[in-house]
Amino acid sequence: MHPDDHLITTPLTADLLRGCLEVERTEHGVLPHRLPARARAQCADGQLAMAESQPSGVRLAFRSRATTVELDTLPTKRAYVGAPPRPDGLYDLVIDGRLTGQGSVTAGHTLTIDMTKGTVEHRPGTPGTLRFTDLPEGGKTIEIWLPHNETTELVALRADAPVEPAPADPARRIWLHHGSSISHGSDAASPTAIWPALAASLGGVELINLGLGGSALLDPFTARVVRDTPADLISVKIGINLVNADLMRLRAFGPAVHGFLDTIREGHPTTPLLVVSPILCPMHEDTPGPSAPDAGDLGRGKLRFVPMGDPAEVAGGKLTLRVIRAELARIVAQRAAEDAHLHYLDGRELYGEGDVGELPLPDQLHPDAAAHRRMGERFAALAFAEGGVFG
Repeated sequence: MHPDDHLITTPLTADLLRGCLEVERTEHGVLPHRLPARARAQCADGQLAMAESQPSGVRLAFRSRATTVELDTLPTKRAYVGAPPRPDGLYDLVIDGRLTGQGSVTAGHTLTIDMTKGTVEHRPGTPGTLRFTDLPEGGKTIEIWLPHNETTELVALRADAPVEPAPADPARRIWLHHGSSISHGSDAASPTAIWPALAASLGGVELINLGLGGSALLDPFTARVVRDTPADLISVKIGINLVNADLMRLRAFGPAVHGFLDTIREGHPTTPLLVVSPILCPMHEDTPGPSAPDAGDLGRGKLRFVPMGDPAEVAGGKLTLRVIRAELARIVAQRAAEDAHLHYLDGRELYGEGDVGELPLPDQLHPDAAAHRRMGERFAALAFAEGGVFG
């Protein structure tokens, strides 16, 4: 902690936060959620609970003349048995739209996850303080983007000048994106460097990121959240975790996609809606799931995944990425005959054959930081540029 008598404490309220759908009052302060309580109550999956509470795309946004800002937080760190230690999550300081600083909070809770045994151990910790100094003089919009990969309780906000919520720009469209851990930001360099945040910045839109690591499983409650959330533009990226989890067969997949899109259209009948298929992932292009951590690599301090399915099982209805892309393209083409605002994007246009050698998947599932930058730029060019789906 850095007590400083001249700093003003500002109550942490929902109007200071952007990118979350609910703010929970906790023992220590407030916890931003990317899924509301009603949706969380409909699924007991611990992975989903962890993912939706990690504030990917969530940021504090306020106006102030402050030159010093402090934020007390209580993060939850993750440690994986056998894998290398994870770095502390980064907070990005953005002033008037420009990244000007970064910091971390080393304190906090710790979750130790054993992926081979399926166990989780929680070790409680204490809050820590993030401090930014020497900010530019004068009035400005200050954003603090929270770590995209650490559950983060906000405990206190202090500054050396009064703080007020940043007003929303009525001309700035809201883009709601739903996807898996790649959209969540796995292996991205920082919260503003996840590919949806980069694309939103390039496209001049306000991001609500429902990228949920380990999810994007066509859950009906997620479709209802998208349906009920105000948005001007919507995209849903579907596929990779359906294969990883070996969750359903082709017979169930098609109707599930239709149902997911039907639910979204109940609340957004004419909103531009983009369906994005999986990016290239060589190990699951023609080999179905499930996938699992490679025990040998874990023993060597590395985390890599291997496919456990048999390509011969595709004939019986098992899903691969190639099967999913074909089915998504067929479904969107069928529906687009009556829905002029529905569009399809092959995910391999964001990360495809030409990227595998240059930008390999470090763990065989997730692109690295350089690929996130490339994907954000490509999505912005395809979707937000003049003539694009959202242009």
